[in-house]
Amino acid sequence: EGIYFARYLNSAAEGFFRFMLGRRYEEIIAKAYIQPHHDLSYENVIFAELDGIIVGMFSGYTAEQHRLASKQVLKDAAGRWNVRMLIVSVVFAPLLRIIDSITDEDFYLQAIAVETSLQGKGIGSKLMNSVEDLARKRGAKRLALDVSAKNANARQLYERRGYSIESTWPKHFSTRAFEFHRMIKQLD
Repeated sequence: EGIYFARYLNSAAEGFFRFMLGRRYEEIIAKAYIQPHHDLSYENVIFAELDGIIVGMFSGYTAEQHRLASKQVLKDAAGRWNVRMLIVSVVFAPLLRIIDSITDEDFYLQAIAVETSLQGKGIGSKLMNSVEDLARKRGAKRLALDVSAKNANARQLYERRGYSIESTWPKHFSTRAFEFHRMIKQLD
């Protein structure tokens, strides 16, 4: 499961985790995945299966879960001397801190991904329904997610599901390459 999670997480993040962790990203994320109480933990992941094969997943958590999450688990899994992760963490710190801005009423959808060959077959919709159900069970009033400004297809999919853009960040970059939209959906 950890390797599947790593692959889907990296796909949803448009290659960011491989960029940050290097060629061992799957191994590092899988090692972190089996540890509890952090953002990349198995506790925050639900997989979609088709005929017993994992074909997609989502990862998400409440603001409280995020605040209480260990920041050390991924560092430990990567190893003390993972220079690449250290550099990316420093350079991209302002972008990475955006997750800290989710409010107490939010359930944050960290990642959602479906096997490329099965996209458009309803698996993503079933995963999104599961996200909404889980968010309600955990007492969230809203769903929040961040989507790359250049990912028009994903943004349109979220809009069709009732999400709207609440903000765009960062405000000080002039390139859309690093621009994201925070999208919000009110839960009933």
